[in-house]
Amino acid sequence: MQIVQKICCPNCGSEGERYYISDSQITRTQCSTCDYLMITCTRTGKVIEAYAPGIFAKR
Repeated sequence: MQIVQKICCPNCGSEGERYYISDSQITRTQCSTCDYLMITCTRTGKVIEAYAPGIFAKR
């Protein structure tokens, strides 16, 4: 089962989407405006994959 929720993009503030995919226990948050993507495990909360243009990781 998949549930889609409209959200405010955490990267650019535009309208994005969050998909709750219960079959595989993942949540996918994405924004088509800035190409933001984050896939997390709903059970553990760990990030599986992430891509956020314009956000730089601290070194």
